[in-house]
Amino acid sequence: MPPTENNQANATSQPTADLLDTRYHVETPEGIDLILRPAGLVPRALAYSIDLIIRCVVLGLMYLLLSLLGKLGMGLGTILLFVVTWWYMVLFEVLNQGRSPGKQWLGLRVVHDDGTPVGWPASLTRNLLRFVDILPFGYSFGILSCLNSPTFKRLGDIAAGTLVVYREEKPSAPVLPEAEAVRAPVALSLKEQRAILNFAERASNLSSERRAELAAIIAEPLKVPAEQAEQTINGIARSLVGPR
Repeated sequence: MPPTENNQANATSQPTADLLDTRYHVETPEGIDLILRPAGLVPRALAYSIDLIIRCVVLGLMYLLLSLLGKLGMGLGTILLFVVTWWYMVLFEVLNQGRSPGKQWLGLRVVHDDGTPVGWPASLTRNLLRFVDILPFGYSFGILSCLNSPTFKRLGDIAAGTLVVYREEKPSAPVLPEAEAVRAPVALSLKEQRAILNFAERASNLSSERRAELAAIIAEPLKVPAEQAEQTINGIARSLVGPR
């Protein structure tokens, strides 16, 4: 059986330059292997741009309201500018699972290098060091750092020990073909049960000829006639997963 994508990912011990879709392998203190996908420069820049637009809109609206308060409004506006500039990212990253609105829109999140959720010290460090990444102009240092890092880290990420990665979506349950649940005519081993379920789950992505070919192979040890193989196997798969 050819290696699956997950098996290939588990075999990757570090980011590889020959793969377009890079993987970053970490091992948790509990000995659990995690495969993370670091986000590149373009999605990170887009996420930051979205957050920048949101901040500008919020500040613009608040300044309009505070201008009605005269000098008091100017003082409050200065405090608001400080809070939005320096705490917007930190608060969202720590309180929203590493996701600012821009990152959430693009399916990104910030985590520690070991894959654990980002905390206050790391988030403060990576965001306070933006003033270094901005130098000398237009995020020059940050861009150069991202382009020279296998995990696309800017200087703030290097200092804080953080990564910006793609958020893994929960896999949806596979859809099995419509069939009446039937009991297998013989006792099935765990390996045979998995083979039947894999066939049923992949049926919609296979041509009719390929389905017939695979069904005939699976049906042979089940002692099922070839002309009834596909329907019977789908029925057995239904019985294995039970009612949903």
